Parts: sequence; C-alpha cells; structure tokens
Amino acid sequence: MQYNQFEDVPIWQEARLFVNLIYKLNKENPKLLRDYSLVDQLKRASYSILLNIAEGFERGSNKEFANFLNIAKGSAGEVRAILYISLDNGYITREQFDGVKKSVLEISTHLANFRKFLLKNSLYKK
Repeated sequence: MQYNQFEDVPIWQEARLFVNLIYKLNKENPKLLRDYSLVDQLKRASYSILLNIAEGFERGSNKEFANFLNIAKGSAGEVRAILYISLDNGYITREQFDGVKKSVLEISTHLANFRKFLLKNSLYKK
C-alpha cells in the first residue's frame, strides 16, 4: 500500500468527513454555539486530527508519520472529552453524543491500527 498524496489516505478522508460532522453538530445546537470557547476548542480538536494526518504524511517517513498519527489520536480523545462536557451541560442530545462519539472512536481505532501498520511496513516509494 503506497499513496502519492495525503488526500489518498483513507484515514485522512474519514477525518475530513468527521470535521464536517462536527461543524454540522455545532450548527444544529444553538446552546452549544453560545459557549464560544468550548465550540472553538471542539472545532480545533476535530480539525487537528485532519491536519496532523496531512502533516505527518508530508514528513516523508513512516516514523514521523506514526508520531503525527499519535498526536491525531490524542486530539480524538480531546474531542470525546468535549462531547461529555457538551452532553453534561445540555448543549447536545444523547443521540447526538452517541453518534459523534461512535464516529470519533472509529477514527481513533483506525489511527492506532494505521500507526501500527506504518511501524511495520513501508508507505513511501523509494
């Protein structure tokens, strides 16, 4: 498995869709939007996943890419924590929480699995 650009990497594509899901969640919840700092942090954590995948890919080595995937996974954990704050404060519904949490847990698992793959296999053309 080799990719020419980060846009071709399936986990990046998945993270892109996830960022759009977060933006949609924000638009659908006026109470959440009133907590500007929380919304800002939620957005930054979600697109940090996407950006770290892209930056890691561009570094050109499996070891560095794996490190950036680890950072992206940390951002996924941050998103989950913010979801709990949003739920606990009545900013989002349980259904919204469950759906977004499921998505971010899937991304987190895919990041971990891809990281393991990178540390064992060559991604870059020599």
